[in-house]
Amino acid sequence: MKRLILSVIFSSMALISTLATSFSLYQLSCEMEENPLGIENTHPCFSWKTYAVDRNFVQSAYRILVADSPEKLSMGQGNIWDSGKVNTSSSVLVPFEGKDLLSATTYYWKVCNWNNKGIQSAWSETAQFTMGLLRPKDWGKALWIAMEADKPEEKVTPGITWPNLTPFLNEKKPAKAKNPQFRKEFMVNKPLKQAIAFISGMGHFDMFLNGKKVGNNFMDPGWTDYNKSILYVTFDITEQLIQGANTLGVMLGGGFYNTPGQRYLKLYTQFGMPKMKLHLKLHYEDGTSEEIVSDKSWKVTESPIIFSSIYGGEDYDATHEIKGWMLSGFNDQDWNKVITSDNAIPMISQRATPVHIHQQLPFTQTFKDASGQWIYDMGQNFAGIFHLKVKAKKGQTIRLHPGERLKETFVTQERIGSPVVFSYTTKGTGQPEEWQPQFTYFGYRYIRIEGAVPAGEDNPDNLPVIENLTGLHITNSAPKAGTFSCSNPLFNKTHELIDWAMRSNMTSVLTDCPHREKLGWLEQYHLMQYSLQYRYQLSRLYEKCFNDMQQAQRADGMIPTIAPQYVIFEQGSGFEDTPEWGSAFIISPWYTYLWYGDKRPIQKYYSAMQKYLEYLGTRADNYIIDYGLSDWYDLGPEHPGYSQLTTRGVTATAFYFYDAKIMQQIALLLEKEEDAQKYAELASAIKSAFNKKYFNQDTKTYDRNSQAVNAIALYFGLTEEENHAQVFQNLVADIRAHNNGLTAGDVGYRYVLRTLEANNAQQVIYDMNCKYDVPGYGYQLAHDATALTEGWRTEGSNNHFMLGHLMEWLYSGLGGIRQQEGSVAFKKILIDPQIVGDITHARTSYESPYGLIRSEWKLDAQQYTLKVEIPANSEAIICLPTTELDKVTEHGQPVKTHKEISNLGVDNGKLRVKVGSGSYLFQVK
Repeated sequence: MKRLILSVIFSSMALISTLATSFSLYQLSCEMEENPLGIENTHPCFSWKTYAVDRNFVQSAYRILVADSPEKLSMGQGNIWDSGKVNTSSSVLVPFEGKDLLSATTYYWKVCNWNNKGIQSAWSETAQFTMGLLRPKDWGKALWIAMEADKPEEKVTPGITWPNLTPFLNEKKPAKAKNPQFRKEFMVNKPLKQAIAFISGMGHFDMFLNGKKVGNNFMDPGWTDYNKSILYVTFDITEQLIQGANTLGVMLGGGFYNTPGQRYLKLYTQFGMPKMKLHLKLHYEDGTSEEIVSDKSWKVTESPIIFSSIYGGEDYDATHEIKGWMLSGFNDQDWNKVITSDNAIPMISQRATPVHIHQQLPFTQTFKDASGQWIYDMGQNFAGIFHLKVKAKKGQTIRLHPGERLKETFVTQERIGSPVVFSYTTKGTGQPEEWQPQFTYFGYRYIRIEGAVPAGEDNPDNLPVIENLTGLHITNSAPKAGTFSCSNPLFNKTHELIDWAMRSNMTSVLTDCPHREKLGWLEQYHLMQYSLQYRYQLSRLYEKCFNDMQQAQRADGMIPTIAPQYVIFEQGSGFEDTPEWGSAFIISPWYTYLWYGDKRPIQKYYSAMQKYLEYLGTRADNYIIDYGLSDWYDLGPEHPGYSQLTTRGVTATAFYFYDAKIMQQIALLLEKEEDAQKYAELASAIKSAFNKKYFNQDTKTYDRNSQAVNAIALYFGLTEEENHAQVFQNLVADIRAHNNGLTAGDVGYRYVLRTLEANNAQQVIYDMNCKYDVPGYGYQLAHDATALTEGWRTEGSNNHFMLGHLMEWLYSGLGGIRQQEGSVAFKKILIDPQIVGDITHARTSYESPYGLIRSEWKLDAQQYTLKVEIPANSEAIICLPTTELDKVTEHGQPVKTHKEISNLGVDNGKLRVKVGSGSYLFQVK
């Protein structure tokens, strides 16, 4: 009662304070997550956003309180940290500087701030964060437990891939691991305050408590190089526990940790047998605590999952189900004792956003193929699984064959890996049975059914009857950050096309495709980074992926093309080592800093990034690097693959230069002046060598004058100033010569768009991408693509996101939301929407680290209207399509009468005004 009264008093005080001020704080985050679990950083960073009624809000100071109980915090006691009043505008990633933080402990915090008039806000709502297990000894007596012992002689890491895979499997005939399920009963005999579970299961796990799944994650934990690190996941299970007897259940699948040698495989890996480790910390109201751990007291048996492959599908035999095994009181006398494993691989908290089931997709139609088997069409290509509802006799098996395309009337798995099969064997209770795969997924649109019929159809053979089949789209649960729409249906459909491919390839890594490979090809990490980040909040996923890259780094500094590096591709093929891919380790951390303001990754990996740049130096001959994949999948006369239009040395050397330039900026940021000078000199030497080798002074062209080479040279700053105009003209001329068509591929096309935008050639971008009759996005849509395809002409798979670079321009160009030069984390915003083609309006938003940025413009015969929203504690320059200030109003009043709006003059034919935070309505007559 006392606690309730205090809560009411302080809530009332907070309300009164809020009414007295015109600003308040919201969306508090620790380590870029609201109320996170499993924090391992002992100096976690806090962020908050400010809602301000008045314009031009600038924070002048803040104060943070951190306590080890909500009661202390509500009394204003920051017994873990009281920052005091800190005079700064910083509100993004403010580091904790208090007492030592303890493992498995929850802390509570709040913040207030002051505006530039010295007025203090009300205190924020209380937020919290829970620490992970900071040291190996904090796992206590927890052991790795398994059903089968590891067989070191059968370990296969790195994996085996084509062309050696089939001979290897034929010779070794590796045995398939069993998929175990574990159980443990325990008692809760006292009033419980909090229960935090830390768990890992290799390759993937599902945890159950008293018969219900814990959390809604899919395929935990995320993929890593299991020789170097293993992720564990943290759950708060306080609400699921009951007084008295409780039961934990855990099921495991192999994932990349243990791939069976049957059905389709891109690669075969064997890190060990499936195993799990758990530490459950029970905190009681009386101040005592208890630990429940994985140890020899657990029991294990084989689960009904009789086959599970990250590539080849999953089989479930419901006749093997054991009723009540997840509940207390079950007799597990016939179950096996667990065996323990000496696995000593370091364990890291899974801080990346987990994979979730994002969306249900009902089938759009069913029909028979020419052989008489039923086909379900989900109407959309996506990464996922399915939910099957079926009624059948006992022991009947339904097989489901997913695929992206139809070949005549048949579902085909060409281009995506075959055979891939899912099967369910019924238990036959007389009631409808439901099932969905647990430890794998696939990219598909269609499903061919073998051994069953849809409800309501003729069934002379008494086959199982499918009452429903629903697609379940899986993706990383990163929060949505941006929205876009405009008056042009093609651009809206293109946004959707790219978005489906992006989501389908966001798991615990950024995959190239959700079926054939499922590997983290690194060029996408930087080439598609801004496109991804406009749409989703990916700071936590990128943090995890940087660790993957560092762990994949070779002793000589080389960064391979994939991370985690589950397989070593053939040397010299370009698939093992190519600068355009490995450079992600330098480019992406830098982009992350610019986008989110987090410089910790570049601090953490600086020496490893240096090592990679030094490695590139060892591959250079007089500063020229001549190896790799170059502009992969460009549009040449042959089937796409290796670059056809651009010499490989051009892109390899260009990225060597770009890496050196970025390392110079990083060194300056980290106050390493000597390093900065060294990298500046290196970049200058590379530039000189590049132009000497690849620029023809007579014709004023680079290499073979491809779109990719011209754009890359311009964007990276390799072109000498006196040649800039001619090289840019060469780029535009080539686009026009191809009927406003593109030729650049995976590496080059982003820079084509960036270069055109930077040189005010937005109309050319529109002309290239508003068409259905040349290879590109419109062409793919015209050929029934529902997700971005691997090749511009729909070659390869129907779900690749590597060519989705236009997404960036939809936000930065049509929407006009960008950062000003030198800005970090969108502190200084540029609003510059592009009026091109037949587009008459566009609506775009982006949730920046400071809050929501919105840009909505409309053009009609009378006027141009621009609605803008700038978040508190940031500012913006807004570009308007006029050169005359007298033609501009803001909320109906001449803009020159608004003292808070500064006129910056005219640049490139547009009037530029500077504004602070707030909502604005500009109109230009």
